[in-house]
Amino acid sequence: MKTELARTRALRRLALALGLSLAAATAAHAQDRPPPGADYGAQSPSADGDSDAQEAQEAEPAPEQSRRSRRPARTRTDVSAYLEVAQVLSADLGSGGETLTYTSLAAGVDGQMQTRRVTAQISYRYERDVDWNNGASIDRDSHSGLAAVNLEIVPGALSFDAGALATRTGGNGRVLGVTNRDETVDVYSAYVGPTLSTNAGPLAINAAYRLGAVWVDDHRAAGTLNDDFDSSVAHSATASVGMAPGGSGLPFGWTVGGGYAREDNGGRFDQHFEGYYVRGDVVLPVGATLALTAGVGYENMRADQRDFVRDAGGAPVIGPNGPTPNPAAPRLLTYDLDGVMYDAGVIWRPSPRTELQARAGRRYGGTTVTGSLDHRFNSHQGVHIDIFDSVQTFGNQLANDYSGLSNGFDVNRDPLTGGLGGCAFGGQGGSQGRGACFDRTLASISGNSFRMRGGSLLFSGERGRWSYGLGAGYAHRRYNRPAIAGVAAFASSDEVYSVYGSLSRQLSRTSSLDFNAFGSWYDSDVTADPVTTVGATMSYNRTFFTEHLQLMAALGLYNSDDGTDSATNASALGGLRYTF
Repeated sequence: MKTELARTRALRRLALALGLSLAAATAAHAQDRPPPGADYGAQSPSADGDSDAQEAQEAEPAPEQSRRSRRPARTRTDVSAYLEVAQVLSADLGSGGETLTYTSLAAGVDGQMQTRRVTAQISYRYERDVDWNNGASIDRDSHSGLAAVNLEIVPGALSFDAGALATRTGGNGRVLGVTNRDETVDVYSAYVGPTLSTNAGPLAINAAYRLGAVWVDDHRAAGTLNDDFDSSVAHSATASVGMAPGGSGLPFGWTVGGGYAREDNGGRFDQHFEGYYVRGDVVLPVGATLALTAGVGYENMRADQRDFVRDAGGAPVIGPNGPTPNPAAPRLLTYDLDGVMYDAGVIWRPSPRTELQARAGRRYGGTTVTGSLDHRFNSHQGVHIDIFDSVQTFGNQLANDYSGLSNGFDVNRDPLTGGLGGCAFGGQGGSQGRGACFDRTLASISGNSFRMRGGSLLFSGERGRWSYGLGAGYAHRRYNRPAIAGVAAFASSDEVYSVYGSLSRQLSRTSSLDFNAFGSWYDSDVTADPVTTVGATMSYNRTFFTEHLQLMAALGLYNSDDGTDSATNASALGGLRYTF
């Protein structure tokens, strides 16, 4: 009964997440350029996580080019559904390890639609595993997918955007290489909201609102994640007005903007985060390809949670799962920051294929450095590098990751589990936009806000029959938790390094060969040893009968080590897929 209830709960959450995305088909699609300053709170469509650079970019001269002008004149729809059956052998290569065999039954849909006002894409898969070993601990059901809907209400002015994500992890530090014999944490997320981008004479006016939600289900036998995070709802609003250089005779561009964000966590500690800001930015061109930028503003951020049950001496009572919340006590402040922020930097665009932005200044009570580099080597290869520094919450950061995906994104799936890989790459070898890697966010799920600093690199391309992608990143989080002696049930800081690569070769019109490899290293101040995960997979696919029937074969090798427990698994798969 407990299993059935959990399954029903998961299906309802997934249906809601995908429903929020698909329901947006009655509204409008978001502009490429997001409103400024959304570095905390749910990020607007196509943002890359560095909103401060976006603020300056709003004040720069830009060619008048709406999404409508880039949409196809005719409707293009490519949607395929499939049914799949496969037999899987999974062997534990450790001392005394057991070999499991199970049948995988899956159904999914992959598709895109483009019209003059609508762009939609979905990649969704449901899998049911039937084991052949009594007592085997195989996660029976799994959902994985990405969906995005972009629609225009008033072309070039008012638009609407929605997206949804379903994936799973193996716990802290275990995002990559999660096999079907692992205990897992299911994660579901969705966001919706309108965007206004218009002009009043020389003034550019932008505004946006986002509603986002995240749900998690911890299926691990000893899992305590729900004690800290169960679900969250986030609201974010931004607005700005600006003028490009040369407007009204001014030699510089300017932008004045503001924003508000709030997230409420439904976990036991009922964490709340709230923040707002106002700021102004100027951009001064100093050459045909170079501009200087600077900004100053004020921000206020605050986070709190339920206090703990305390003993007669006032010390928190520590139970088996850490401190116990006390709903009757006054709320406990975990983060309180207000003050002036300022920064300055450069924007360099030596060609239409290259853009570099870099900024340094003071924010969050200390020095901050952000930057980004976008470069398209040619029409088939592109690279994006991002240096980030922001105060975030888990739900907002997860939405930021996948809301920045470009149209035509390529979802990389593990050929043995069907789960999402470490990254999703931009369309056409990355030349049409950016991809995203999810491990920096999913490596640690927390109900508290945190300051996150680090960097990431995404490179993808295609050449002839080859296609390839590489993702690498580092993220350090310092959590805003109560600084009380004896409260050490959760980490106050952690960090993760990760790398992911894929290589695909089209052998013929009907056959292909794919390689994937990954590595992840996670550490926190409450773990004795880092969590290390490495692995590689190889798969072969061949289609028959007018390309409806597909033969699948795959091999995989996975290793995970948390310093106490080390496991190495080898898996093999053989199966058939029928595509409608």
